[in-house]
Amino acid sequence: MLLSSKNNTHFIINFRFLAIIAQLVIVFIASNLWHYQLNEFALYLVIALETIFTTLSFLYFRKYGEAGQFGLFVQILSDVVVLTLLLNFSGGATNAFVSLLLIPIAVSAVCLTISLQFLVLLSAIVGYSILLWLMPEHAMHHIDMKEHFIGMWLNFLVSALVVFFVVARMALSINKREKAIARAREEQLKQERLLTLGVASAQVTHQLATPIATVQLLIDELEEEQPNNVVIADVQQQLQRCSSNLSLFRQLARDVREQRSSVVSGEYFLADLQEHININFPNMKVNWINKECELTSLHLLKDPSLLPAVLNLVQNAIRASKNNGNQSIDIISQTNNNNWQLLIRDFGLGFSKQELSELGVKPVISEQGMGMAVFLSHASFERLNIKLSLSNYIVDSHVAGGQAILSIPIQTKPSKVEL
Repeated sequence: MLLSSKNNTHFIINFRFLAIIAQLVIVFIASNLWHYQLNEFALYLVIALETIFTTLSFLYFRKYGEAGQFGLFVQILSDVVVLTLLLNFSGGATNAFVSLLLIPIAVSAVCLTISLQFLVLLSAIVGYSILLWLMPEHAMHHIDMKEHFIGMWLNFLVSALVVFFVVARMALSINKREKAIARAREEQLKQERLLTLGVASAQVTHQLATPIATVQLLIDELEEEQPNNVVIADVQQQLQRCSSNLSLFRQLARDVREQRSSVVSGEYFLADLQEHININFPNMKVNWINKECELTSLHLLKDPSLLPAVLNLVQNAIRASKNNGNQSIDIISQTNNNNWQLLIRDFGLGFSKQELSELGVKPVISEQGMGMAVFLSHASFERLNIKLSLSNYIVDSHVAGGQAILSIPIQTKPSKVEL
């Protein structure tokens, strides 16, 4: 749909208020100035009922918000009924304004689904047919006008079908194009955020290299003076770890820039993941669950950003469990169709509705520190055609934690495999 249901509803109701004013003016002029023979009581009664319905609709949608497809259908169908009644009491099929029945068809082609569009089309055709059926017999035979009125009915039928198919097709095409533009705009914004984060990370890495090197020199001097100091050895170990991480980051940035990738076995990847988890989170209990998944014969496409992206999810799961007083997480391996699914499940408080709608789409400020890591991980997964879905883990109708589900495409014929 080109507009939201709410905007479409407001437009239709506001336009109908203007139409009511125009109807009153036309009936008054035609009856009092042009002296046409009209059933004024019936016309004013129909307009009064239309005004009441429009006012009630305006109050209802202002209070309860969006109308939805069915609500829009009721509004457009009411216009067909009102127009048919007004035309019936003002000349029927001979009325010059009978082509106004094409307007609801055009509006439905823009606002409604194809099935509801067809119902509006059918109702307009039925309305015109009733007007033709109810015409007096003498009017049909006056100067042999029967064939003329049947021709008008056929003309209306053709016009209605043309409007239905052409406008609906154009609306669908425009809708698809706008969705594509919206997706491209969102992707561009995401890439701009990633570029900003990448530049900031590179600057921080460059700025950290010098202080780390300086502190390393100072520690080396202290170690010469106090070779048996345990604290100096611990600091030395942490500095080596920082230097190693900086080197890995530079290598990662270089590999990502050059788009290097390889095919690895599931067993190799899980072993690498387990090693990093044991090093970084030695006090955490990780329950490795394999649901009949043959890891040795399973292969996946991997680039240098995949493991850090998965580790980000693991770190968030560990933090969520710890914040809830739990020292364990589950990592479940299973296959589903042509995908290898890796479930990272924590035992925290779960995700809120807002977090589920925003995590991975944009950086989110969170007390648990989540949001930025998931955003970066999501970008890495998209590059490898890996789908990430976040949900709450439900046990006995209660939230028992959160879980991240990775659906990784299985490579059928790997050309280069790391075992």
